[in-house]
Amino acid sequence: MLDVTVIEDPAAAAVSLDPIRGRLLAELAAGPASAAMLAGKVGLPRQKVNYHLKALERHGLVELAGERRKGNVTERLMRATAASYVISPLALAAVQPDPDRFRDQLSARWLLAVGARLVRDVGTLITGATRARKRLATFALDGEVRFASAADRAAFIEELTAGVSALVRKYDSPEAEGGRGHRIVVAVHPTVKSPVDEPSSSATGVAEGAAATGIAEIADSTGSTGSTGSTGSTDIADVQE
Repeated sequence: MLDVTVIEDPAAAAVSLDPIRGRLLAELAAGPASAAMLAGKVGLPRQKVNYHLKALERHGLVELAGERRKGNVTERLMRATAASYVISPLALAAVQPDPDRFRDQLSARWLLAVGARLVRDVGTLITGATRARKRLATFALDGEVRFASAADRAAFIEELTAGVSALVRKYDSPEAEGGRGHRIVVAVHPTVKSPVDEPSSSATGVAEGAAATGIAEIADSTGSTGSTGSTGSTDIADVQE
C-alpha cells in the first residue's frame, strides 16, 4: 500500500468524495476487509457496501487483497490502494488555479495557487514515473520557525530571497546540453493551530509562528529519470521559547 497517492481523474475524485465511500476507504486503509465485515462498521447492508466497493474498485481506489471461504460463500477481501489520497487540480482542469495568471508574493491566494500547481505537477511526475517503472528523485525541506516580531519575519524573508536567488544564479545553466529543468518552491506562512494546541491570541486561530518550506522537483515533466529517489527534511530551531 502506498502512503499517499494522487487522484487525477474527475470521476475518481467524485467517487472518493462520497462520505460513505470515504469512510470505507478509511476502514480499508487500516487493513483488508470484506463487504460483510465492513457492513457492521459503517451501518449499511452488505449489498450496499458491495455496491460502493465496486465503484471504488473501478477507479483504482481499492483492490483485491485476497479471498476466503465462509461456509458456501467466497468473500473478497479488499484493501485501499493508499493510506491517504490527494485530489489533483487536474480533476477540475477547466478551473484549476494558474499562478502565472498573476504574481503577488505577498498574496495568500497566490501561494495557494502555487501549492495547487505543486500538487498537480508532482502528481503527474509520480504517475509518469510509475508507468515508466522508474524511480523519481525528489527532495523536500520542511521546518518551522517562531519569529519574535513582524520585522524579524520581514528580515528573514529578505535574506531567504537573497540566498535562494544567489543559489539560482550560481547553478542555473540554461544553455547546458542535456540539462534538466527543475522548479523550486519556497513558502513562508503562519503555522496553523491544531485542535489540541492552546488557543491563539489571533482571532483567526492562526499561530504567530511561520513555517518555511522549500521543495525542489528533481525530475523532468515526463517522469522518466534513472536517478534514485531521495527525501530530506530538517527542523529549524525556534528563535524564541
